[in-house]
Amino acid sequence: MNLQQLLRQYNRGDRNFSNGSYRAVSWPRTMLSGADFSFCDFAEADLSYTDLTRANLALSSLTYAELISTDLSGANLQGVHAVGAKLTDASLVGANLKGADLRMADLSNVDFSGANLAQALLEGANLRDANLTCARIEPDQLETTTCEGAHLKALDTAACRELAKTAQWTAWS
Repeated sequence: MNLQQLLRQYNRGDRNFSNGSYRAVSWPRTMLSGADFSFCDFAEADLSYTDLTRANLALSSLTYAELISTDLSGANLQGVHAVGAKLTDASLVGANLKGADLRMADLSNVDFSGANLAQALLEGANLRDANLTCARIEPDQLETTTCEGAHLKALDTAACRELAKTAQWTAWS
């Protein structure tokens, strides 16, 4: 399916594009909020500047994909395979990345505020200047990452609960 076909279906209200192969597609600056791309192959794709807010990308492959300045706020990325992906300046506010494989990914300047990174693999990832305020993450997950300048604050605080209300997302389990 090419981008025009996908956008035609999306504009008709279809949001289910799961189990698709979108390897090496170039879809920058595309609006796909709320779409279901679970179990999809986006390896080496360019999704930079794309709106994927509240999208479902669970168990998809984003290996070596480019998602520069992509908005993934509130997205479900549980179990996603994103080894070597470039997410520089992306927004993952309130996103679910539980069990995601983000090894060697460029996550510099990413906003992970309120995101669930429980059990995510981060070995060799670049988290320089990332915002991890209120993110669910264990300190040992950061042991083999580059995280100079990253903002780290506790998960269970009043400010975090307020962030969750403001972002209008529910806690990921």
